[in-house]
Amino acid sequence: MPPLAQKIDVSLAALDALYAQHGPARIAAAWTGGKDSTVALHLWQQVVRRRGGLVRALSVDTGLKFPEIVSFRDHWAREWDLDLTVARPLSELRSYPVAVDKVSCCRDLKVRPLQRAVEERGVRVLITGLRRDEHPSRVGREPLEPRTCESGWEYVQSNPLLEWTEMDIWAYLTGRNLPFCELYGQGYRSLGCVPCTTASGASERSGRAADKESQLETLRSLGYF
Repeated sequence: MPPLAQKIDVSLAALDALYAQHGPARIAAAWTGGKDSTVALHLWQQVVRRRGGLVRALSVDTGLKFPEIVSFRDHWAREWDLDLTVARPLSELRSYPVAVDKVSCCRDLKVRPLQRAVEERGVRVLITGLRRDEHPSRVGREPLEPRTCESGWEYVQSNPLLEWTEMDIWAYLTGRNLPFCELYGQGYRSLGCVPCTTASGASERSGRAADKESQLETLRSLGYF
């Protein structure tokens, strides 16, 4: 594997090319508040603040997030002066069958709010923190992936961290004294919604609900990262 410094340069070059093609107003970072998307956001911040413009970010809040990650997101959005859009589902959670059918739940509470926000904000490029080594379904992912919303709105998903490892992510965060959610210090290695996430050190995503993890390809076809 190439050294982290080389991966950083490659990621920055890819983001710089997107800035040159689309400009900052048409690009947003999909920021979950997790470690990977925070690194992707920080890289994008460097590009925008060097070249000019607002740093735009989209965050999907299903209403089922850990309060610690919501607090982390809101605090650092203010500290970093982000142009943050928080996308929320239209479904009423009190009557919604949360996590009963994982595919339907993710579609209704994550994918549709995200796609609605992408279109409403005129986003043509969405930057994510996806990594190939995080899950077998992501091995074949591409740096740029055309996506189409249910409405027909088209955008490109940019995955500038595909070649990074979990160790790279932590080396980048700690080496630059960047903040991360306190849940990572409590045994969590991957952060999702409360009903589908537990603390586990066996593997990075072993704390995620198994019946959802087995259907990530189906979820991706619906618009999931």
